[in-house]
Amino acid sequence: MFVGHETIAFALVALAAVRYGLGRKRALALGVAAGCFAAVPDVDMAYAPLGLLTVQSADALAAANAFWGASTEVHRAVTHSLVVAPFAAAVFALTAARRRRERALAGLGALALSVGALAVSGVLAGAVMALYVLAGIAVALVAASRLELGSRALAATALVGLLTHPFGDLLTGTPPDFLYPLPWHLLAARPAPFADPTLDLLAAFALELACLWAGVYAYHRVSGAPIREHLHGRAAAGAAYALAALVITPPTLDVSYHFVFSVVAVGTVGVVEPTNRRLPDLPSAAVTGLAAVTVAGVGYTLAYLLL
Repeated sequence: MFVGHETIAFALVALAAVRYGLGRKRALALGVAAGCFAAVPDVDMAYAPLGLLTVQSADALAAANAFWGASTEVHRAVTHSLVVAPFAAAVFALTAARRRRERALAGLGALALSVGALAVSGVLAGAVMALYVLAGIAVALVAASRLELGSRALAATALVGLLTHPFGDLLTGTPPDFLYPLPWHLLAARPAPFADPTLDLLAAFALELACLWAGVYAYHRVSGAPIREHLHGRAAAGAAYALAALVITPPTLDVSYHFVFSVVAVGTVGVVEPTNRRLPDLPSAAVTGLAAVTVAGVGYTLAYLLL
């Protein structure tokens, strides 16, 4: 997933806040905080660039494989645990508390998480856990000052963000270690709903798009702005991407770079207004670009199935 983790957390929290009577500004602030916390588990990817140091050739595919190979050393393990998430959320929230005693408790909790990962899984896991804690604390401090959220709101939004993130990784790559540091595993391998690996990739891509549209819907539902005001007809140009099924190698979850980068590039139709050559507003660019990518994905899928 690219940003689906963040948008689904944003959507869940923002819509729930409005449903329970909070104002639009407050609901958006809570949703933004949840989305930011949902991005924190992927700080474990900071280790992945080290894989590039092992590449001896200039081949782009070799570099990409080395990058993702290194990422599997720690990715989706200590930072993607449903067991760790409640403790981490509490630490993040207490860090932004006003009372010194609570901040001291947060410091002890942060140290316990890092030392615990070090003791259970070694130096690399301990370092990644420390980075995870620091990233979460940074998000909490910014959310407390810029979004004016208290400890309870931070704890709730952090918990939603951290708990929803791992489920977004079910269809791609190695399944998260949901129960770390416990010795049990919920899934030994990622689900493969189709016999065709290309359809598995397209299913994961469709799930990503669904999460993004959920975020778009939540934003417009909470803000009160109609989606149609930001959706332009040039998004239909994405249908031309169906021709890609004739010229590119069918992508899979193992080799998907050529599909992902090219189909996402279709979203640039939302960036420039062809009539007056000026940049559109951000909501229009995002919604129109996402619509173009969605049309491209549907067109490619239909073309692939018909070939």
